[in-house]
Amino acid sequence: MNISPRIKIAKILFIGVLIAALVVTSGCTSKSTPVEDGEGAAPAESAGITTNSEELTESAGITITDGFGRNVTIPENVEEVVCSGAGSLRYLVYLQAQDFVVGVDSLEKKESEVEGRPYALANPQLKGYPLIGEFRGKDDPEKIININPQVVLKTGTTGQPSATNAAEADSLQEKTGISVISFPYGSLKNEEQKAEMYSSLRIMGEVVGKQERAEEVIAYIEATMEDLENRTADIPESERKTVYVGGVSSAGAHGIISTEPAYPPFLWVNANNVAAGMGADHADIAKEALVNWDPEYIFIDIGTLQLGNEGAVGELKTDPSLKGLSAVKNGNIYGVIPYNFYSTNYESVLANAYFVGKVLYPDRFEDIDPEAKADEIYTFFIGKPVFSDLNGQYNDTGFKQILQ
Repeated sequence: MNISPRIKIAKILFIGVLIAALVVTSGCTSKSTPVEDGEGAAPAESAGITTNSEELTESAGITITDGFGRNVTIPENVEEVVCSGAGSLRYLVYLQAQDFVVGVDSLEKKESEVEGRPYALANPQLKGYPLIGEFRGKDDPEKIININPQVVLKTGTTGQPSATNAAEADSLQEKTGISVISFPYGSLKNEEQKAEMYSSLRIMGEVVGKQERAEEVIAYIEATMEDLENRTADIPESERKTVYVGGVSSAGAHGIISTEPAYPPFLWVNANNVAAGMGADHADIAKEALVNWDPEYIFIDIGTLQLGNEGAVGELKTDPSLKGLSAVKNGNIYGVIPYNFYSTNYESVLANAYFVGKVLYPDRFEDIDPEAKADEIYTFFIGKPVFSDLNGQYNDTGFKQILQ
């Protein structure tokens, strides 16, 4: 049968259109399209199609400079982390990001009759998470790999050179293939260490998307210290009380000679710490020095009660040389909440300051109920008013006159 040239041309054009359509369709099918939360995405392997979506996911991220000058690339949206080292998890709770945790160290899982960490009291669920290694940053890379967090948040070891802390973070990152963000813990004892603390909170906030909360925490601390200072700043030097804090916890409970020369509550309420100038964050003094100083008021870190015979309290009751102290004879012995427990619990430090101020200068703190103020502070930092639970572990001796 004869086919006209016009029909032949039409058939050729039709076939060409079909071929072009197939080529376009094939190209669209092989192109990788990012899909959030996996909705509407068909498994590429099951369709026999090779995509580069995994490579895109691995390469995407942001670069953060951590507290030891390391440039580390992390995923853009971090939702799963583990915290390594003393205080790291505490800071995460401050930032209201505890739900990001997928593993904890051995201390966080430890069952103990005395729990001196308010953030742990407020978050008992943390004990149930998988183990990442031993406490104080002694991580187990294999356990971390098995948990597979997106980021490890690691506090450096206090007193250790920055280069050493950076090297330890690099080593953990190399062993696990997981981004490690490391930073110093800092403190509120001086401006340099305070700047470190604030920087670390901001770094952690950037990692977990809690930058606004980090600024809220910093502003709250600054406002609280300013309030304390303003209440007492105009007290003449001659009228400022002489004070001493004993039984200060440091890697465990201690007796009366354990003190802190730069005890922040004393600094903030302008009291004269008789142990000031000892040149150390923590110091063990001679009992003879305490007798010679003879402070008007003695505050006892009630963590000392974990020792036998009531620790520092028992010493004040029974040691002949200490029974003659003016503070003992006048009944000016008061209990303050332990704050050194797996590094510093800053919420307890701030709460103690209001109690100390109330005892020393009641007219300047007449509007303050120390226990209610403590719960206000705990609620801000860790989400729950845990003063009663915390104090109950030490026979309710916190914020009390111990000897009368």
